[in-house]
Amino acid sequence: MRFFAFPLLLLLAACGSASSQPAPPAAARADRLLVDKSDRILIAYKDGREIARYANIRFGDAPTGHKQFEGDERTPEGSYTISGRNPKSAYHLSLRISYPNAADRAYAKAQGRSPGGDIFIHGQPNRWPGPTLASDWTDGCIALSNAEIRQLWDLVPDGTPITIRP
Repeated sequence: MRFFAFPLLLLLAACGSASSQPAPPAAARADRLLVDKSDRILIAYKDGREIARYANIRFGDAPTGHKQFEGDERTPEGSYTISGRNPKSAYHLSLRISYPNAADRAYAKAQGRSPGGDIFIHGQPNRWPGPTLASDWTDGCIALSNAEIRQLWDLVPDGTPITIRP
């Protein structure tokens, strides 16, 4: 029995926990994201080929129109990048979107307002015990199910361009 226990311990040690697994190889990683707010889809692409699609995504409480000001509860529209990630956010994982860009800041400043910020693609609230929320509920972010954000988290490196269409 001792003979079999030692190789089993080595195998378990080599596997590690789910949180210590390496990211997928670069060949499996997205190089572009597209969000279509009207169709409520997020598509990940690699070399022009679709590699993942998420339907029924959720937005801010005011989903129509481009985010212009802090507190307007709109989701931005335009070209941005994934500029960081937070594994310990208040929502199940979060990928930061680089909103506001220079044009967003300039527009808000000309109106004497703040453009806001902290726009993410994320999962459900960490303290939410129920099923995936079925209506628009964020303050301007893009919400997925927890399983979807876990997959996207592994597919999308920082610096990935994201286009958000009306």
